[in-house]
Amino acid sequence: MEAVETKQITVTIAGRPYPLKISARDESAIRKLVKEVNEKINRFQLNYAKRDKQDSLAMAILTYAVDLQVAKQKNTTQDQDLSDKLSQLDELLSNLMK
Repeated sequence: MEAVETKQITVTIAGRPYPLKISARDESAIRKLVKEVNEKINRFQLNYAKRDKQDSLAMAILTYAVDLQVAKQKNTTQDQDLSDKLSQLDELLSNLMK
């Protein structure tokens, strides 16, 4: 089994630093996500200037949670469709073997 190389990085989200211990191979993906999160927070701050940073952060997190839920539902539906098709194929093959 291969050992996973880890490293310490610090990311800044909404102006606050967060130290992370990550897999070295994940660093570029994490930094890309941090940039995306900060951009989303900044858009909320521009659109809702009278709200504080905490509100913008909460709204950004909510959008990610909604996206994750939609993706899970889509995946579940696709899994069920595949399972149904495999059952139909199994039934057809069983009928051919009779």
